[in-house]
Amino acid sequence: MRFAAREAALILIDLQRGFVDEEGFVAVQGRDVSASKRAALRGVALAAAARAAGMKVIWTRHVLRADYADGGLLVTEIRPRLGELGALKRGTPDIELFDGASPQPGDIIVDKPRYSAFFGTDLDVILAANGIRSLVVGGVTTSMCVETTARDAAQRDLRTFVVREAVADFDEARHAASLAAIAFGFGRVVGIDAMMAAMDEGEASFPAA
Repeated sequence: MRFAAREAALILIDLQRGFVDEEGFVAVQGRDVSASKRAALRGVALAAAARAAGMKVIWTRHVLRADYADGGLLVTEIRPRLGELGALKRGTPDIELFDGASPQPGDIIVDKPRYSAFFGTDLDVILAANGIRSLVVGGVTTSMCVETTARDAAQRDLRTFVVREAVADFDEARHAASLAAIAFGFGRVVGIDAMMAAMDEGEASFPAA
């Protein structure tokens, strides 16, 4: 699969306090967020490399209305703990990008109400307006919002590159299974060194696994 920086954007999924910080709602439930924090810091490094290559950098945030009117089954039946914890509510600290994110002028922040960065957002319009045909993906969590976004990108004929070290999950088995599924049917799973080299060179070819 061909990568060309001139037609690519970096999308960093949900690197928010709620998912990454030790005081966020995920950590409060007793889950280990250390892998997510490491992935988030690698995402920041990727963002710097992407900007240097002239690529657009897009950050997503999983955000719901304060009254959860847009939460649907996600908060009522699928993940009811979200509502019980008051998680992902607009206006709360958990929805903000983690402290190390440092988005720059020219970066784009997309708020989404579901796992996919395409659902209920203007991401399609943003990509089309900027001539984007490829997405480089990092973020959390691998088995939820990262995989869902990668699948949706592939269905739109966007070349999709998931950076292995820049994604993370709270469960290693789910993380590995999602990367395997993405590599098999939806895009390429690539190492961060190879992707940063491709950004620096401006183009590269990533063969099937």
